[in-house]
Amino acid sequence: MGRVLLKVLLALALPAVLVAAWWAASSGSANPYWPPLRTILKTFPDVWTGERLRSDVLPSLLRLLAGYATAAVAGIALGTVIGSYRRVRAFCEPVLEFLRAVPPPVLVPVIMLFAGIGDAMKVVVIASGCVWPILLNTVEGVRAVDPVMLETARSYGITGAARLRTLVLPSAGPQIFAGLRQSLSIGIILMVISEMFAASDGIGFTVVQFQRSFAIPDMWTGILVLGLLGFLLSVVFQLAERRVLAWYHGLRAATRRSS
Repeated sequence: MGRVLLKVLLALALPAVLVAAWWAASSGSANPYWPPLRTILKTFPDVWTGERLRSDVLPSLLRLLAGYATAAVAGIALGTVIGSYRRVRAFCEPVLEFLRAVPPPVLVPVIMLFAGIGDAMKVVVIASGCVWPILLNTVEGVRAVDPVMLETARSYGITGAARLRTLVLPSAGPQIFAGLRQSLSIGIILMVISEMFAASDGIGFTVVQFQRSFAIPDMWTGILVLGLLGFLLSVVFQLAERRVLAWYHGLRAATRRSS
């Protein structure tokens, strides 16, 4: 119990220090673009009502989840194939290196030409940026599977989908989840950027509207909402990761205790 309490205190220490520093630095601010934190917090409940959460936060979250899920399925599937076959990897590697070097925000105007300006465009933008960390980490995770274990599985007649399900994906799991974690933060960024182009709702659209109407405290509340959303999604992701990779975290803990 004491260790859990200590971890919670350590996790909250830095946010508390940053909030206190922000409060102190902005307390006497007369700059309209840098309002005091107390003003922002006072404005927050008036702006982000239940209706606005339904009309702006929920659509943003659904787009993010759709794009993220699309990237996860495509990245893991393609990464598994590319990582499993050396010739496929050699054939695809130059194209992958080129495509991943292109910043996803640059593709927004191009994607708009093909996908329009609706939700499909925003989902494609999110997926196009999220897929690369997942794909590349999956390739490296599959390549790193112990060849002795692969030969053992083959000798026992475990091949095809059974080998993929019981050996390859579990062995590559930690690296796959590392890519999924990286993609989550990228997805939030692209969600906001995509909603700044020809949108009628969403957190990114709302923040821009506040900025254009010079409702600066309201704009800052939108930034706080994005930070809180990222934090909550990170917590949910960590819980899911610990559940799926319970064997991995247990093995690491046992290794630490033995050493």
